[in-house]
Parts: sequence; C-alpha cells; structure tokens
Amino acid sequence: MKRVLRISLLAILGLLLYRPAFGQVAVGISVSFGPPALPVYEQPPCPEDGWIWVPGYWAWDADYNDYYWVPGTWVAAPEPGYLWTPAWWGWENGAFLFHEGYWGTEVGFYGGINYGFGYWGHGFWGGRWTNGHFFYNTAVWHVNTTVIRNVYVDKTVIVNNNRNETHVSYNGGEGGVVARPTADEERAANQRHIPPVAAQTQHVQEARGNPQMRASANQGRPPVAATQRPGEFSGHGAVEAKSAGAPYHPLANRQGGNAQNAHPGNEQPRNENAHPENENARPGESNPAPTHARDLQPHQAPAPVGNSAADKKYQQQQEKLVQKQNQEHQKLAQQQEKEDQQAQQKKYSQQKQQQMEQKHRQQTQQMEQRHQQQQQKMQQRQPQPKPKPKEPK
Repeated sequence: MKRVLRISLLAILGLLLYRPAFGQVAVGISVSFGPPALPVYEQPPCPEDGWIWVPGYWAWDADYNDYYWVPGTWVAAPEPGYLWTPAWWGWENGAFLFHEGYWGTEVGFYGGINYGFGYWGHGFWGGRWTNGHFFYNTAVWHVNTTVIRNVYVDKTVIVNNNRNETHVSYNGGEGGVVARPTADEERAANQRHIPPVAAQTQHVQEARGNPQMRASANQGRPPVAATQRPGEFSGHGAVEAKSAGAPYHPLANRQGGNAQNAHPGNEQPRNENAHPENENARPGESNPAPTHARDLQPHQAPAPVGNSAADKKYQQQQEKLVQKQNQEHQKLAQQQEKEDQQAQQKKYSQQKQQQMEQKHRQQTQQMEQRHQQQQQKMQQRQPQPKPKPKEPK
C-alpha cells in the first residue's frame, strides 16, 4: 500500500473524540500497522495509599512515525471508588484505532489485552474499594505493607484468570487478541467517566519526549518500563524492562521516518505460543514466517572457502544465485505493493483485505521454500577439500 500511516481526525469536529462500536471513547488517531508486543517488566511498589496501578502501553508519535512506550505507573485515584480502565489499540474499519483509558466506578472493556498485574484481559483483580478506602490484593500488586496496611491476599484470582501472558498488544486484525466486551463492560462504558488526570498527561508527554522510549530505538524493550510515580523516569522508582514481549521486527524500508510500507499488524511481532489464530507461526519455528516479501532479509552469498579454480567457480555460482533470488524478492514485493495500493484505493472490506494478506503470505512462503531448495542443491555442488597427503613415517 502506499501503506500510508493514517493520522485521522475522526468525526465532524476533527480533533475531538468519537465513540466506536465497543463503547469506549477512541481518540482520533488511526495507524495502519499495530504496536509492538508488550514488554516484560516488574511492578514497582505502590508509593501512596489510594493510588491505582495504570499499566504501560504503546502510544503513537506522528512526528516520528513511531510507537513509543508509556511506562506503567501508580496514580492517585481522582475520587474514592474510582478504578482505571486501560487504554488499548483495536483493528477497526481498516486501521488500528487508539482507545483512551478512563477512570470510572467499574473497569470497562480494554480490548481483551493482557496487561498483567490484575488486568488480564477482562475485569480487574488488583484490589477493591471498601468504605472509601482502597484495599490492595498483595497476591497481585506490589505493596509495601509497612507503609500501606489496608491489604489482603487472594491468590485464587490468579488461578481463575489463568494469566496467559501472550504480550499481544492490540485487539483484532492479523495476530491480534480476539475479544469482545461483556455485558458488564458495556454497562461500564456508559457510566460516568473521568479522563486521564494531569499527572497522567504529563507522564505521557515525558515518555513522548524521550527518544529512548521509541520502539525503533529500544527494539520493544524500553529502558524505563514502569515508574513508581508519574514522570519519575530515573532513580530507584524507574524499572527497566526485562525483555521485549516478542522478537521486534522494525518497519521495513523506513526512510526518513516515513511509514509508507506499513501493513496492518505487520509491525507487531507474533508470539507463536499466544493463541490459535496466529497463522504466521510454523510448528517448530521460534519466529513466525513473514507475510510479505518486503519483510524478508536479503540473501547473501557465503564467504569464499578456498582459492582453487573450482572454489572460485562455485563462489561465482553462489553470487549469481543470490542475485537472482534477491531480484525475485524485489519483484514480488513490488507486485504485493501494487495490490496493496489497489486495496487502499478501492477500500477493501476487512474480509477481502484478510484474503489478500493470506495470498501474500502464501506467495512469500512459497518463494522462500523454493529459495531454500535452490540453496540446498547449490551446497551439494560445493567442491570438497582435497585430503592432505600422508606424511611419510
């Protein structure tokens, strides 16, 4: 596609908000490729009584055409009895839309995304409000009980929710979480909400202004994955990510920060153990098979192994084969690019778009299988080193 990153101003009021089918308010931002996997990190201890954990998430920076990580942090509830519904990305109407988080008396739908720490896709299990005080479940949240004494332990919520940590960071689309809101979550979406408080907004801006938080810089493993307080990006309260949630694949052919070559869901590394709808992963492979020819790494001829005439001839044959294979990469990538542009111009339905993506995946995999067979045949023709003459006794 000229796979343009679409920063849309949705609805007639442009910069304002609109309410999609799932009920949660969505900000007027749409992106043509999904965010990276959620990183793996530990939760810092809660600093104050009445503070609620706000999970980290990937936000979008249009100035750099890149996702950036907004660290998870503790935030004081704006009112007693209020809980946080996390932000999330969802594939809707041919793009990934960002749904802003909010405060409410019940936790609503957050895309089925498993953010961990009691936000396991549906509902909330980190604690509860009782008589105007928040009681923390220390089986789920990290709380210093010498400072905060209104705590309890309920390990059953961990067992009951299975804690299937897939690290997939978006709903719907190719490889995304398959989830829809429950009746309770739909009801919560229609209740009174409070938008992110000032401390949260400043926290997001702090993350946006830090180049190391961009996915292209940290490869899906941000140097600050969580903070004890909003905006606290250094010191003992800042927690580094243990690892990326899945292998990070940079946006192919990024030129000057232009996301021209983005495909829906392609930026998101697939977790091959995440869920059955992941069609890209092959049995026994640690990484998913690529969907598009542009995502393939160029073939490279092996280094010369000898100086004989036969070795030089074999090296020339290898280089010729590699050149031919890379030309096939380019030709197929251009063909798929053209079809993507047509899909965008004709505004394909989601079903038709997915059918095209499936065809592209098959084309790409069949080409790579053919190239592997060609390489294997070529290796069989490699000259064998002559045995060294035996030394006289």
